[in-house]
Amino acid sequence: MHDIYREVKDMDLLAELQWRGLVNQTTDEDGLRKLLNEERVTLYCGFDPTADSLHIGNLAAILTLRRFQQAGHRPIALVGGATGLIGDPSGKKSERTLNAKETVEAWSARIKEQLGRFLDFEADGNPAKIKNNYDWIGPLDVITFLRDVGKHFSVNYMMAKESVQSRIETGISFTEFSYMMLQAYDFLRLYETEGCRLQIGGSDQWGNITAGLELIRKTKGEARAFGLTIPLVTKADGTKFGKTESGTIWLDKEKTSPYEFYQFWINTDDRDVIRYLRYFTFLSKEEIEALEQELREAPEKRAAQKALAEEVTKLVHGEEALRQAIRISEALFSGDIANLTAAEIEQGFKDVPSFVHEGGDVPLVELLVSAGISPSKRQAREDIQNGAIYVNGERLQDVGAILTAEHRLEGRFTVIRRGKKKYYLIRYA
Repeated sequence: MHDIYREVKDMDLLAELQWRGLVNQTTDEDGLRKLLNEERVTLYCGFDPTADSLHIGNLAAILTLRRFQQAGHRPIALVGGATGLIGDPSGKKSERTLNAKETVEAWSARIKEQLGRFLDFEADGNPAKIKNNYDWIGPLDVITFLRDVGKHFSVNYMMAKESVQSRIETGISFTEFSYMMLQAYDFLRLYETEGCRLQIGGSDQWGNITAGLELIRKTKGEARAFGLTIPLVTKADGTKFGKTESGTIWLDKEKTSPYEFYQFWINTDDRDVIRYLRYFTFLSKEEIEALEQELREAPEKRAAQKALAEEVTKLVHGEEALRQAIRISEALFSGDIANLTAAEIEQGFKDVPSFVHEGGDVPLVELLVSAGISPSKRQAREDIQNGAIYVNGERLQDVGAILTAEHRLEGRFTVIRRGKKKYYLIRYA
């Protein structure tokens, strides 16, 4: 690790992060660059458990921690078991709903497991760590907190923060108002116990990060610590990044299947794809610039989108899940459904209309009507005769056709397509 560190530190990590567009603000750019180039730095980023999974909105920060580790530094992923019980007002127009302690504990455990996929805990010289701020905030009594932390924050200072100012008209509870002090205490605590000199976070965390620096300065004198924020990821068309018609893109494969995850990335707009390659992949500057040139010269090949989808899906879900996602995509494009496994069909047809058939063999005309694929038997017969009906990718034009066990993929599913794109999934009870 020491040899690797000497090799990568000359590349100027901060300059690479800036090239990738991953630096929004820093508290002292020259001081931070000097520190990163001369020392092995401990840094942290916090993740509050506001759901039972992280989502791709968290991914830029997670991967930035990984970039720091690859450059020889020591990352700490902080799960907000305590702050998650309070609610961060940053970027929110109204109060968060407070979740039960047991719920937050369960979500914290899930998020801890997810973070563990991206960081190396066995690295020689700079192993990553995962901490939970409930471990030190939970035992605090209110008197100690107010004397040791609250005493260092003037109300005027806190009111000037954008996260508070933006909520003055609509209202902010004392609970959320105090959030920045808790996050500031996290930074102080990690500074004292882990030698943590840098906090990173999304651009909406600037006020909380600088509050931590202020607390360190007031309690430690001339202590040198730094803050860096990552830009909010946006989409060129103005829609929210990480959202689709079916909802949020999660890192948990049970909430967003690898196929859906892959499809999200491969459908990236040409205007966004190079930026996302810089943010979310570990491809080199030369590789990304080559893809950028190919995008200009042959956008119809969508080489940049394919590279993005493959790199990020492999990173989050692994090689096997990526291969499965590609297989499903190719089968749906070609219509070759019969070679998909039941698990792949479940992924690929998660959002299409489905119908449960409880009997045995069934006439195709009858199934088309009962499943709502065709509105009447007359229309069903016309659809079959006109070649509009495909069963497991094969066109069926026999109006007397009977669907039997042979038409059931792994005994569980039959995929029926009407026309070019309307898919229906038949399940068997």
